[in-house]
Amino acid sequence: MRMLKSTKFLPLIIFGFLVLFFVACGQFSPTQTLTLNINTPKQSSTTHHLTDSLNTPTPAQTSTPEPLTADELLKNQPTIKSQPTMEENLPQSLAFPTPLPTHAIDWRPPLYEIPWAPGPHDHFYFLRPIAVNEVNWPLPDYRYGGTFFAPDIVHTGIDIVAPRGTPVLAAEAGRVVWAGTGLYFGVYNPEDPYGMAVVIEHGFGYKNNPLFTVYAHMDEITINLGDTVKSHQQIGVLGNTGFTTGPHLHFEIRVGNNDFFQTKNPELWISPPQGWGIAAARIMNQAYAPIEKLDVKLISLSTKKIYRARTYTMRGVNSDDYYQENFVLSDLSAGTYQVSFDYKEQNYVHTIEIKPGVVTFFTFHRNTGFSDDPPVDNEASSFIPDPGTN
Repeated sequence: MRMLKSTKFLPLIIFGFLVLFFVACGQFSPTQTLTLNINTPKQSSTTHHLTDSLNTPTPAQTSTPEPLTADELLKNQPTIKSQPTMEENLPQSLAFPTPLPTHAIDWRPPLYEIPWAPGPHDHFYFLRPIAVNEVNWPLPDYRYGGTFFAPDIVHTGIDIVAPRGTPVLAAEAGRVVWAGTGLYFGVYNPEDPYGMAVVIEHGFGYKNNPLFTVYAHMDEITINLGDTVKSHQQIGVLGNTGFTTGPHLHFEIRVGNNDFFQTKNPELWISPPQGWGIAAARIMNQAYAPIEKLDVKLISLSTKKIYRARTYTMRGVNSDDYYQENFVLSDLSAGTYQVSFDYKEQNYVHTIEIKPGVVTFFTFHRNTGFSDDPPVDNEASSFIPDPGTN
């Protein structure tokens, strides 16, 4: 009977000896809590990334994240940016895209004095509408004849990005023939795509046609309808009114009539930086028709700098009377450039020499290749305007 009572306490005695053994070995502390998991599979919460090695173990998550509050859930929702839409009543030849920032560190030399016409068909009659101490060159991605938003929405001018509130200057002397909102519709309309705009008719023309310059999207106009303005007089401040979602100045050249169907490429009309030039081309398919929306790349062989532009979408834009171009890229420092583009699964390469202050012209025809011959000169004389008329 005494043996049976002693045997009843035998497991406790053995357990005590085991505890003393593990304590002596340093494998167990009496203050620890023993947890016994028997045949309980662990659920892995490990996330592997493509950059992780397949043989590198990732520690499992041991803590349970706290639930997010309602405010935190809203804060962590992805931001959905609204896409620009085109109003049904807007002209198909008019587009004002959202420009991206331009790097002001791209230094340019001073401009040639206007009127600058070194050749019989040159007509660099206008200064830039933004002062030289600001970014005053065309935004590369939004040039004349480009398409944005839809295949039939064509850009009828150039965009110049500068800080909001930058003074907008008259490109030359003239008389203000429009000042306010409603340029496209011809009457006041707060929904007009040009926003607050100014149009100046200049006191000189080209081939007996009057010349107009357009300044759109301004936040403020500082002159009045009918005013006579001087060259580079302030007429407003750069803004974000009209059909656009980013501050910039939309600038147009109109020849003949004050109408958006009468535009020309401003890059062939504004004075280039001294020592720099312009590339212009007519790039044609086998049927001698202009190739539209073709990506063209120019590489300076001296600086290795790359320039890109596209050929025109010909609907709603007008080529120069002499060059009949469908490609223009201005503000190129003088030197040798490699021209290249891909067409019909074939790469074409040509070398041109940009000369200071003039237009370097070339043509491409799919069957005959490149040519540096100038267009046929039907008129040997040029017209130099008198900037002092007004």
